[in-house]
Amino acid sequence: MFAPTVFAHDDLDQSGAEKGGERTVFTDEQLESLGEPLIEGAKNVNFLREASAVQIEQIREGVQNNTADVYAHKGYAYVGTHTANGGNGGVRVFDLKDPENPVEVAAFAHDEIPGTWNEKVIVKTVNTPHFKGDLAVVSVQQLNRTADTTGGFLLYDVTNPHEPEKLGFWEVYSETPGTHELYLTTQGNRALVLTANPYTDYYSHGEEKDFQIVDVTNPRKPETLWEFDPRMLPEVEEDFDGYNWESPDGKTRPVFSHSVMTDNKGHYAYVSMWDLGTVIFDIKDPENPKYMGRTDFASDQQGSAHSSTLAQGGNILIETREVYVPIREGYEQSYGYTRIFDIKDKTNPKLLSEFKTDLVDNVEDGVTFANTVHDPKVQGNTLYLSHYSGGIYAVDITNPSQPVQIGQYKSDQAFVWGVFVDQNYILASDMGQGLKVLLKNNGEK
Repeated sequence: MFAPTVFAHDDLDQSGAEKGGERTVFTDEQLESLGEPLIEGAKNVNFLREASAVQIEQIREGVQNNTADVYAHKGYAYVGTHTANGGNGGVRVFDLKDPENPVEVAAFAHDEIPGTWNEKVIVKTVNTPHFKGDLAVVSVQQLNRTADTTGGFLLYDVTNPHEPEKLGFWEVYSETPGTHELYLTTQGNRALVLTANPYTDYYSHGEEKDFQIVDVTNPRKPETLWEFDPRMLPEVEEDFDGYNWESPDGKTRPVFSHSVMTDNKGHYAYVSMWDLGTVIFDIKDPENPKYMGRTDFASDQQGSAHSSTLAQGGNILIETREVYVPIREGYEQSYGYTRIFDIKDKTNPKLLSEFKTDLVDNVEDGVTFANTVHDPKVQGNTLYLSHYSGGIYAVDITNPSQPVQIGQYKSDQAFVWGVFVDQNYILASDMGQGLKVLLKNNGEK
């Protein structure tokens, strides 16, 4: 059994937390010895069940990689990988034709840049003057930011998921870790990748910025269009160093771009910028985005805006906060929890509610990722939250002012990184256990 090493999502934080080091990467044989999963559900997840659980294959003899995020497209799962055993696990493709028996059919992005890892993958069908088919974008992060390599993102043609073909590579500032999370969107016959490149502003001394928009209409020749400088905001001083923000509440808060996503039309971008909140941009003209507004925090809240998603036609924003140090002087005692906003007026997000799981108040556990929320996904009026040792929580947000937990899936010794919701199944990526496929066996309500 191998204990993976990892970087905290705020790598510059001095808490010493190691996310992957808290769990073991299991072999197929060891997975068979685990106990039965906890599965609870009501309403539309009343019949939730684990259809299958499979560890990713060893693509190098004797080296077991571990999983990161998960995405699904046209009946295939795309599973990113983390840093266990030196990284370079690439993206794994699973055929989900039979959800009871997922079959790993391909791996890609694992042999391109040594000493890197590939946490995030997005796949979409695009139709541009230069490319027509299914396009995959894959984040590339360096294990050592000062190594003689570069992070950024890779682009692949996965029209045939069994035979991915590399198309291009976009590089970010060479002495930054690389692109942590990203998003692929389309505007007509144009394709764009939005990148979250943590600490690029800080390490480059402002030469490049953490959030950038890249045109991949020709995926063989990606072109940077625009980047966001937080100093354009009145609450961020001109002498901002790219990380340490002297916020209006008198606290010095960490600010960096961690994640980004867009609405279905690719009109608005939602950038998770830690203690600066979720920053909203109108990107209908991607060369000239317009700042709309951002979420804010109470003075006693650690910000840690980690990821976001939308609900109810884009009028509701769900923001997850990855707080893994529950006790800091001047702040409430709590791990990370979820906040829900009304964003019908994007210039003025209004907090509707906060959703906490049964883990967030276990502050006696100390510095740990196990008890904080991680990523959100929505289908209909159901919010699904990946929650590390809590597995996956299902939350009814029919009334976003009163979210109600209606289900939970937690395997024995769970450490779930990502969740993805498809019409046919719910996917979970467990850092130690691989891919989980859950079925609801009934329609969404």
